[in-house]
Amino acid sequence: MQHLPSSLEDAIEALGVLPGVGQKSAERFAYYLLQADDVPVQKLASAIEKLKEGIDYCEVTYALIEKGQKVSPLYIDDSRDKTTIAVVADSFDIIALEKTGAYKGTYHVLGGLLSPIDGLGPEELHIPELLNRIKKDKVKEIILATNASVEGESTALYIQKHIDGDSVEVTRLARGLPVGTDIDYTDQITLSRALEGRTPL
Repeated sequence: MQHLPSSLEDAIEALGVLPGVGQKSAERFAYYLLQADDVPVQKLASAIEKLKEGIDYCEVTYALIEKGQKVSPLYIDDSRDKTTIAVVADSFDIIALEKTGAYKGTYHVLGGLLSPIDGLGPEELHIPELLNRIKKDKVKEIILATNASVEGESTALYIQKHIDGDSVEVTRLARGLPVGTDIDYTDQITLSRALEGRTPL
């Protein structure tokens, strides 16, 4: 059996650790990079090398920010409503909500979702910091914008139980059937939420 050069094998192994990348995909990516021009390959290598060096976390919202900044621009923006916080699992959820152009509040990144199997308990997430922000910013509404998964629902329920409902309104992103989706292909959580959130015609 012919062995590949060690540098190519190392590249395949490194690419294979990425989520959603299997052995065959890792091999295709490695062969592509091997045959590509030096400029894009060097650009990719440089971007990966500088990735962690150029990023920091907001000390208030825990969103990803540029190195050297202390607070997220979305938090210090005077046009944003600090009394409304959308609670999300990670920073990429912020991008999705911002693309709608419909949300003008601030964010709080948990840094994951409750998952005992993965060793993620309440102490590993930024839940205590969220509770402190509620008091500090005199928050009126918390929008629980976690995924419609078992972990997302568990996390939302845990946070809801730890918030004083008398002074803070706790809401959840509406759940329902995506446009063009057949009911028989819909998962049980989405279908249950669609039934709960049904509206009159």
